[in-house]
Amino acid sequence: MMDVELSEEQREIQALARELADTEIAPHASAWDRDHHFPRQLFARLGELGLMGVCIPEAYGGAGADFFSYVLVLEELSRADAGVGVTVAVHTSAATLPILAFGTEEQKARFVPALACGDAIGAFALTESGSGSDAGALRTTAAPQGDGWTISGAKQWITNGSHATTFVLFARTASEEAGARGISAFILDADDLQVTREEEKLGLNSSSTADLLIDNAPVGRDRLLHMEGKGFAVAMSTLDGGRIGIAAQAVGIAQAAYDVARNYALERQQFGKRIAEFQAIQWKLADMSTEIDAARLLVYQTARPPAYRGGRQGETLRLVGCASPDSRGDPDSWRLRVHQGVSPGALLPRREDHRDLRRDERDSAPRYRARLARASLTVDLTQHLRCVLAELRCRPTRAERGSVDAYRLSDMALCRAIAGHVDDLTSVAHLRIIGDFVKCANRPERNIGPIQH
Repeated sequence: MMDVELSEEQREIQALARELADTEIAPHASAWDRDHHFPRQLFARLGELGLMGVCIPEAYGGAGADFFSYVLVLEELSRADAGVGVTVAVHTSAATLPILAFGTEEQKARFVPALACGDAIGAFALTESGSGSDAGALRTTAAPQGDGWTISGAKQWITNGSHATTFVLFARTASEEAGARGISAFILDADDLQVTREEEKLGLNSSSTADLLIDNAPVGRDRLLHMEGKGFAVAMSTLDGGRIGIAAQAVGIAQAAYDVARNYALERQQFGKRIAEFQAIQWKLADMSTEIDAARLLVYQTARPPAYRGGRQGETLRLVGCASPDSRGDPDSWRLRVHQGVSPGALLPRREDHRDLRRDERDSAPRYRARLARASLTVDLTQHLRCVLAELRCRPTRAERGSVDAYRLSDMALCRAIAGHVDDLTSVAHLRIIGDFVKCANRPERNIGPIQH
């Protein structure tokens, strides 16, 4: 594992999380996975140590550390058990932090301390059967009643749903408004809803994922989080920061897979020597280690100031689009190849790594590349395209690089990404640069004239 410069406080928090993960989580992870057991008392223990509210200010009962320290904790917990990692991540990133960011002083004082110390478990209730990625299509309604609302609807795939006591829940307060408009965020208690089903998942079995029913639950205006009709903004901001936590979990799981593969390679012998001494196995382990370190650096860079600012930013979008495992160095795929001489049942206690890493490996690259393109175009389109054109001019011409025109394919892919966001182009100068770019990408010789401004 690479050595990253950490402050003394960050090292102490990381060491605390690692020790607890090794002694109180890892020994039980396989049993929890087999039994689908939610270790509620473990989260009380994490709360005692300040790990359920690492980045929550001390004034609200948290440890008062920074967001980067919280990411270090998530990585260590996920290395021992990904189910524990995702429970803490949703509890903190998706429930506690939005209350802290958007709540009134009364709401912060009322809900955050119990969440920060682990006395309460938080959940984020946005997804419905007909609104997953299209969150603006949710159908749960909040009908006006007196000085509040009556909420009715159903939520699906809610992490921590069966055990949470505090829910950040989203409902439509303006039924005549379609899409993202008219959605509001509320803070509900467990008594306000019913758990209708516990989801049977492929992995993360020590984490709870449940379906919820809200049947005419009355809520007062003191439960409205942020402003009425602005709930979609709360949801998107919360999810954007939460993606860093998902990436940290994936790094922790990958590190666990690598550790198992490395130890096995040092133990198993073939042809009179350890398989770790064969170059083919060494290369697999080297690829795994390199990919993990690269992903870890990307996560750390995004979680540290100034990259992490608690809102939407290009760094986070780039993290999600680029941190997905690939076919060349996916740690879990290589780990299974190192274990080719072992039956799948004998891979316990780490067989859950394969399922859990697959859960975090989402086919989100196209979607987030499009969002990254949009961010690049709207933030600084001119500078972005000038850099692209400069790079294209430095590439070899078609004649120089022979018949294989791989660069040309990537150029055209970027052209299509730009064409898909024409609405973001705000000036004639932008369009002229686009024209130069398209000509440069399509001509076999890179000899176009100077960029027009």
